[in-house]
Amino acid sequence: MLIWGYFVRKKVVISDKIKDVKEMARILSKEVKNRIIKNGEGRLYAVSDFADLNNDASVTRTLSRLENDKFLIRLSQGLYLYPIRNQYGIHKPSLSTIAQAIAEKDQSQIIPSGLTALNALGLSTQVPTNAIYLTNGSPRTISVGNRKIIFKKSVPRNFAYQSNLFSLVVQAMREIGEQNITDEIV
Repeated sequence: MLIWGYFVRKKVVISDKIKDVKEMARILSKEVKNRIIKNGEGRLYAVSDFADLNNDASVTRTLSRLENDKFLIRLSQGLYLYPIRNQYGIHKPSLSTIAQAIAEKDQSQIIPSGLTALNALGLSTQVPTNAIYLTNGSPRTISVGNRKIIFKKSVPRNFAYQSNLFSLVVQAMREIGEQNITDEIV
């Protein structure tokens, strides 16, 4: 009988721990959602935004659950959007806004390249399907719906310019080509 009592007591302790874990997950989930609401619509979130909660696995599950509840939109792996909703539907940010948010999260610099640079300067009315950026961070491709953001590793000298505008102009001129630059373009 003493052995039976030992197992019963162990079972009660384990069941109390399970209740505590579920309660902690519920509290964490509520905290994540409250922070997202407090920061306002139109913001991008990753698990790293909630690093101070010290539970990446629970935060990941919470973000996934909020996406399933249509509260957040998953833009790519590990990147979620708290969308701006209005009477016409959901307003999603531009690829450049998403690229800037990813660069901030990676603590890297980016420069639009190719057609993306030409479009940003207004030298081209074509909107590229794939936004290409030079980065000093890790090179990768991120799919956002049917479009892509491509980060290409670049040499440090491309980031040495004192002005972001100047580096954008240099990238646009490289895309146009030296022989194609005229006084009209300049």
